Amino acid sequence: MGRNLQSGERLRPIDLARGHGLSTQAVRNYEEAGILPAAGRTPHGYRTYTSLHAGALRAFLALVPGHGHRTATSIMRAVNQGAVDEAFRLIDESHAQLLDDRRTLRAVESALRDLEPTTVSEPGGTFIGPLARKLGIRPATLRKWERAGLVRPRRDPRTGYRVYDEADVRDARLAHQLRRGGYLLEQIAPLIAQVRSAGGLEPLEAALHDWHGRLSARGRAMLTGAAELEAYLRERG
Repeated sequence: MGRNLQSGERLRPIDLARGHGLSTQAVRNYEEAGILPAAGRTPHGYRTYTSLHAGALRAFLALVPGHGHRTATSIMRAVNQGAVDEAFRLIDESHAQLLDDRRTLRAVESALRDLEPTTVSEPGGTFIGPLARKLGIRPATLRKWERAGLVRPRRDPRTGYRVYDEADVRDARLAHQLRRGGYLLEQIAPLIAQVRSAGGLEPLEAALHDWHGRLSARGRAMLTGAAELEAYLRERG
């Protein structure tokens, strides 16, 4: 919906919905969630909206791709409640998360560059508790990764305890970093399998390229969302 609406022009829910490919129920739900300011009412009780509501809807829909539905909702609710500083804090948190995700990607790339195609395990190894503490995860997570084929610890023949050698630690570290990057276990398993069999970066180049693309898309979406939110803030006055 364009920005050539007169400030006093009244819009029906269907008018607001059609401009964004939404249902009228979605518009009502957004209002009830605080994403839109409260609607006006006709003498017969029907909702009426204005250009301000259209601006709020544009801002919300622009914020979603970069910040996610939940955070975008919280941002708009804060703005509509007059808590603009809280909205800015939420935006800052999203940017911080994006920066952290970029750092994680660089860490994964660095870890993969350090991989050797023929890793020789040293005698001994580490147990599930120390490895879990080193990675900052629970032992149950390592057991889940084992069931998914991400790590393959051997069993001590005398105690039956899991023993993680150098290659297992490497695989666990990669799994941990890829999980932080948003990859699912079923996506990580073939990547680690390829690392084991081929070594090096080539089998993972497509995944890393896709990851870079997704982060760049989020960053650009945040810019678009910021522009629409600024326009809405100006209209609110």
